[in-house]
Amino acid sequence: MIYEQINIEVDYKKAGIDYEGLCPTLTSYSPVTSEEIHNKPYPAVLVLPGGGYDYCSDREAEPVALKFLGMGIAAFVLRYSCVKKKYPTALLEALTALKYIRENAERFYIDPDKISVMGFSAGAHLAGCVSNFYHDKEILSYLGASEEEVKPDKSVLCYPVLTSGEYTHEGSILNLLADGGDDKLRAKLSLENQVSGKTPETFLWHTADDNCVPIENTLLYMSALSKYKIPFEAHIYEWGGHGLSLCDETTMYDSYQLLPVNANWVTACADFMKRY
Repeated sequence: MIYEQINIEVDYKKAGIDYEGLCPTLTSYSPVTSEEIHNKPYPAVLVLPGGGYDYCSDREAEPVALKFLGMGIAAFVLRYSCVKKKYPTALLEALTALKYIRENAERFYIDPDKISVMGFSAGAHLAGCVSNFYHDKEILSYLGASEEEVKPDKSVLCYPVLTSGEYTHEGSILNLLADGGDDKLRAKLSLENQVSGKTPETFLWHTADDNCVPIENTLLYMSALSKYKIPFEAHIYEWGGHGLSLCDETTMYDSYQLLPVNANWVTACADFMKRY
């Protein structure tokens, strides 16, 4: 395994962002190449942990990366800037991380055309921003990058925060707004309204009884994907609440959250990310 921690360097000044104390890191979990085991590049995934844009959850970071690594998918975990870091701070970091992964595809022995972005909860909102704003001209100008360099090939959204409207997770959105008073930005961050023909193929999963991030976040986004005829796969589980991560002993300690049925999302998702 190629295990490295990389400091992600963003030109925050270009976007007018206060960069004091910002130090996003990208950790690689990439298979070592071997003619005996594997003779073609691996697909890869950029993992964005949740945490309400307040912190990056450990349960949705390394355990997830190791799980998918064991299923033949190179994984990269980004610990992005949180806590009142106004949009587009985390988005610039995530797109820069994606660009880094693609630029170093040969070294990590991955396919540069098979890189997914995966997010959990608020991290899924960030993944949704990556999936819908990667072609935004203003964002690209801040990065000094092309659309092709930062485009995610597929998108995976796990119990996602996606809307900023009636069914939002207010804490996540307020952290992105920072000052809390920008109605125009709030509307922009309602991602069901940002889906277009350029949104990548998407995998979603959620629990119907999620009382933290309502299921409507996923349903609204599914409807938008359908409207634009974007291929998608969605799994709605009857119960389990929020923040389940892998739904097994590696990420949950309460027995009622060890859910073998829900845990099937991992296998389904790996299959989705390998289909091209």
